[in-house]
Amino acid sequence: MKSILICMALFVPYGITIPVAPKNTTPGIGDVKFLEVYLDKFFPTYHKSALSLEDRIREMQKFFHLNVTGKMDEETMATAKKPRCGMPDTPSYHKAGYVSRWRSNVLTYRITNYTPDLPRAKVDEVIAKAFKVWSDVTPLMFRRTHRRADIEIGFARGAHGDSGPFDGRGGVLAHAYFPGPGIGGDAHFDDSEYWSEVNREVNLFLVAAHEFGHSLGLEHSNVAGALMFPTYSYQNPKTFKLPSDDRRRIQRLYGQRK
Repeated sequence: MKSILICMALFVPYGITIPVAPKNTTPGIGDVKFLEVYLDKFFPTYHKSALSLEDRIREMQKFFHLNVTGKMDEETMATAKKPRCGMPDTPSYHKAGYVSRWRSNVLTYRITNYTPDLPRAKVDEVIAKAFKVWSDVTPLMFRRTHRRADIEIGFARGAHGDSGPFDGRGGVLAHAYFPGPGIGGDAHFDDSEYWSEVNREVNLFLVAAHEFGHSLGLEHSNVAGALMFPTYSYQNPKTFKLPSDDRRRIQRLYGQRK
């Protein structure tokens, strides 16, 4: 029997192809739910009921410079699953012309706890360097304190006392709050991530510099390559230079360094 099968295989004419079942590209229920939650969190709107899911997907696709299809295609889903900041991409109060900034150019910060991934002295150094990104181009000055500060910095997992519980490794890396009383200005980092000072897992300097942009009043930018772009991508901290889009926007709030 084996020899007969081999002979049959040898005499199959060239050009005949065996049909292959097409790849199923229809999004499953889990994908639909995931994207709905993603859009609710990062593209909030006053009138969700007035917008179809396709309309909301288009809004996201335009922001990230994707093909605007209104469909849950692979490119869109891949973007939605990238590690990123937990702050919205289109805050509702942005549409109302709301601007948030500190009234003083001298701001205090306090590190309330540490990640076990790095030595404490290294975390202190990285945080100071991340603030320097912004003080180098504005009149802002940042002073560390061990008392209650304008900007409280901490590492946490899951629910941690605010409205934005962390989701474990991957997904949301950190979030920060715009200037204001109470929790305003504070920056929280998901300690489920592995934080590093190099190109391994998640670089603390890059994420901290981004979050402190929020602490100072900046919203996300849709300019690819900007520090305030929502999704994480590695750059060498040793050669990092604040992109022009971020510099222009922070100087619009606080002016240029003299």
